[in-house]
Amino acid sequence: MFKTLFIRSLFFTALTLAFIACSEKKKERIAMPTTDLSKVSLIPKPLRTTPTNSAFALDQFTAIYTSKKATGFEEVGTFLADKLKNKTNLTIPVNSEGANTIERVIYINQSDSIDLESTEAYQLYINQDSIIINANTAEGAFRGIQTLRQLVPIESNDTLALQKIWPIPSGKIVDNPNFGYRGSMLDVARHFFSVDDVKKYIDLLAYYKINVLHLHLSDDQGWRIEIKSWPKLTEVGGSTEVGGESGGFYTQEDYKDIVRYAAERYMTIIPEIDMPGHTNAASVSYPFLNGNGKTPKLYEGMRVGFSTFDTHKDTVYSFIDDVVREISAITPGPYFHVGGDESHVTKKNDYIYFINKVEKIVQKHGKRMIGWDEVAIADVDSTSISQWWASEENAKKAVEKGMKIIISPAKKAYLDMEYDTLSKFGLHWAAYIPVDTAYVWTPEEYGIPVENILGVEAPLWSETISNIDELEYLAFPRIIGYSELSWSIKENRNWEDYKIRLADQAPFLDRMDVKYYPSPLIDWKKSDFTYETIKKD
Repeated sequence: MFKTLFIRSLFFTALTLAFIACSEKKKERIAMPTTDLSKVSLIPKPLRTTPTNSAFALDQFTAIYTSKKATGFEEVGTFLADKLKNKTNLTIPVNSEGANTIERVIYINQSDSIDLESTEAYQLYINQDSIIINANTAEGAFRGIQTLRQLVPIESNDTLALQKIWPIPSGKIVDNPNFGYRGSMLDVARHFFSVDDVKKYIDLLAYYKINVLHLHLSDDQGWRIEIKSWPKLTEVGGSTEVGGESGGFYTQEDYKDIVRYAAERYMTIIPEIDMPGHTNAASVSYPFLNGNGKTPKLYEGMRVGFSTFDTHKDTVYSFIDDVVREISAITPGPYFHVGGDESHVTKKNDYIYFINKVEKIVQKHGKRMIGWDEVAIADVDSTSISQWWASEENAKKAVEKGMKIIISPAKKAYLDMEYDTLSKFGLHWAAYIPVDTAYVWTPEEYGIPVENILGVEAPLWSETISNIDELEYLAFPRIIGYSELSWSIKENRNWEDYKIRLADQAPFLDRMDVKYYPSPLIDWKKSDFTYETIKKD
């Protein structure tokens, strides 16, 4: 095979030179793809990029090979082949033996290089006849192929060759994430989102190297996951939403399907059961849980802070043990989120007692507890994690306890905040967050030591949205910026440069049928391709 590659190298050189021979018609329709690797609009921006100003010709004579004995590498190659098929309609073989029509290869290689600093680090070498992705783990290789997907132009070039060619600019990319935790939260409790909706969101997040999806599975308005030992949670508590819609819930099989789908994209699912506040849906299902002194009723409003569990009943902790046990058993990730926010009717001493007890339950079932920043007032240990959303004082308490912190400041990172006064959806109790405000900040700027920062998460609360189109309107394009804030180093982040790269994401978003907010701050790249035209092809 490699002898064939060498013999045909002169032919390929001619093809590379022919990239400049576009027809006048094609020039009018789409700009010529660059051969300067540093000019491609990659998000998040890689650590280092070195262009060599030629190109790899992706075409029907390309094949993918992987390290065969390395766990997960062949699956990463198959994933890449599927995505390239969707984009180019090329059927690219993976680890095919004896194919004499192969002229160029994409090789996904397990490396033992000490230069790869983390499990997600990768090196991408693009030459005229080969592309090599080096990574120590399949997870790193998966991050590398997301970069490669962005390097493939949206359209093929008209060249002197008979076949269609997608030129990929040559050079070297060395990349490593700034933070190991890069997340988004989706509130499926205020409004329920289907398994397919969640999978679509996972696909979009993975494309931009986000590796955590935090699911807010319970709140006053709805309980969204089956607990076999407490069936009324979904029968009763899962029957409503904000605004009076019929609600819904995930069976445990549905949830496992989401977890599996995310794992195939090297994404961790974090389940959240919010408590002791935000618990009306649980208490109306099982009234003995209730601790606010009122008869619980199904709730479809947006007010918060009125509900609480009874923190003095042993049966409440038996219930929590069952819930944590069942969910932990089908969640392979290391975390369990217990909420803990806005427990306004829970007395402070009762709240501290409750969080201390629940932390031990979570640890008993083999998970690390995460809670919103209020949990830092309890006697939690340093293995638990604080998610800072509002109180800098609570964040400082978490640092004093040696806890890791997830950075999610509502004034900067809440995806449910309106862009401006004309926004169709969202709230603005924290702030208006236009696209530039969402991007122009630094997770390290709040006085939290870098060694205490686990990463960044952008939460999307769903009081004002009820379907995937509305979800996408609030999430995109801001979540793309948060991906860069958490992956790319500060020195590689610049608004003037970023807004150009963001504009170039429009063709991908159009192809994925993402109903993003077309911010007037961005000069969006026009695309001939839409989801509707793709469906007709």
